[in-house]
Amino acid sequence: MNKKLESVVLTLLVLAFVVSCAKKGSITGGEKDEIPPVFVKAFPPNFSTNFNRDEIRIYFDEYVKLKDAQKQIIISPPMDPKPEITPLGSASKYIKIKFKDTLLQNTTYSINFGESVEDNNEGNAYPFFRYVFSTGDFLDSLQIKGNVNNAIQKKIDPYITVALYDINDSYNDSLVFNTVPQYITNTLDSTAFHFYNLKEGTYKLIALKDAASNYLYEPKQDQIGFYEEVITLPADTATFFTIDIFKEIPEFKALLPKQASKNEFFFPYQGELDRMKIKLLSDAPDDFRTLLFPDKEKDTVHYWFTPFFEADSLIFEVTNSENYRDTLVTRFKDQYKDSLQITTKFQSVLPLNEKFVLYSNTPIDSVNQELVTLTDKDTVAVPFNIMLDKENNEAQLLFEKTESNSYTLNMLPEAIKDFIGNVNDSIRINFRTKKATDYGTIFLTLQNVPQYPVIVELTNEKDEVIREQFSTKEELLTFEYLDPGTYYLRVILDINKNGKWDTGNFLKGIQPEEIKYFPDAVDVRANWELKQTFILE
Repeated sequence: MNKKLESVVLTLLVLAFVVSCAKKGSITGGEKDEIPPVFVKAFPPNFSTNFNRDEIRIYFDEYVKLKDAQKQIIISPPMDPKPEITPLGSASKYIKIKFKDTLLQNTTYSINFGESVEDNNEGNAYPFFRYVFSTGDFLDSLQIKGNVNNAIQKKIDPYITVALYDINDSYNDSLVFNTVPQYITNTLDSTAFHFYNLKEGTYKLIALKDAASNYLYEPKQDQIGFYEEVITLPADTATFFTIDIFKEIPEFKALLPKQASKNEFFFPYQGELDRMKIKLLSDAPDDFRTLLFPDKEKDTVHYWFTPFFEADSLIFEVTNSENYRDTLVTRFKDQYKDSLQITTKFQSVLPLNEKFVLYSNTPIDSVNQELVTLTDKDTVAVPFNIMLDKENNEAQLLFEKTESNSYTLNMLPEAIKDFIGNVNDSIRINFRTKKATDYGTIFLTLQNVPQYPVIVELTNEKDEVIREQFSTKEELLTFEYLDPGTYYLRVILDINKNGKWDTGNFLKGIQPEEIKYFPDAVDVRANWELKQTFILE
């Protein structure tokens, strides 16, 4: 090999080596920054006294931004108007707080940033930074802490506002509707709350799921919870406070009705139905008939009438229990007539412990059982009866079910007639049952029950009730024919013995009925019997 060729080969080898080294040692930008911003200084300094400025600047060692500032940043006592806090939508090395309100004299203010302060590049949060100052000679230093729970659900939403109202000569419970509290904090993304820099005194402790973020209780959209006793500071600083928030049921009120079709009005309402009646005050034909029943899902009453007649508007009188009476006027016009539509709760599989129920979009008036047949998988006729429940507008098909069977329900034309004269076309519904071994069973024993009766509920992960039993004494509770899956157990202490969970009422000082949750999920398998003991604590 000549020298020239050797030189070329050597050059190629060197280049290959350099490229190889470059690949192994290529620049990656370094490790990801996981260090949060560092507080450097503040003007005026944090924990200042005799504060008399209209602006605060808080400096960090790098560019920061504010995330979810409206939710995260809590100023206590509240200010109206709220101060201007920047940066919003941009980054800066300092946070500026510009006051638009005159500060109270001899008052300790706390600005809690939650986890809103993040570095600009990686979003690393400076957790729970607080800026505190006093317009007086000293800083208030008392603290209390506690926990907020949801009265009816195991999980609770984040950002629950917790408030302290100063109990003085002008205090009354109605202040929660129109007056901002003396101190506020929130639970952020946990269930815990912590008040700092409190003044000696007596207080009312309230929790709000504050939809409008205005620190006022608006019952139509907010949830509320309260600690029953008056809090005295400093005596109660060692107490851990627990509050259950709940949605109040408002006083009953019938809302403006709306015509839904030719022969139907919707009557929405708020509150609880108690023998609600609707009377037409306008002139109507002599053969005028009405029928009403509550909606299964919405706070609405369906009002059906026949025959249709001409009028521009109708006047109704609505009563509920012995105390409510109101007159409502609504427009009235000719519309399309509803057609009869039949549906079922179980489209394909009928559980062995459930009844087969037919529902209608119009009120069912009668069922001609002679025009109905039920056969099994061998096309053998199955004896049955149909029970019509006009109050709930449903028809129950009663027959002896057998496991692992298939059924066909045939309804000839005119088998069903509704309130306004419609009849059905031919209806054919196929459904089946599964084997008993496809299901699981829970045998439940309750211990340490403070008092009976109790309501025992089996729910799914969404807190939807799958099964429910009412128990008046110590006994073995059996939940049969459960689909395999994960369930949750809870026990309602039915204090007023009315067979349902009752919410609370703030002004009346009524707490919601207590619910005890089994701490673990319960897994149910097919062809499996599970014995479970629930010790109420």
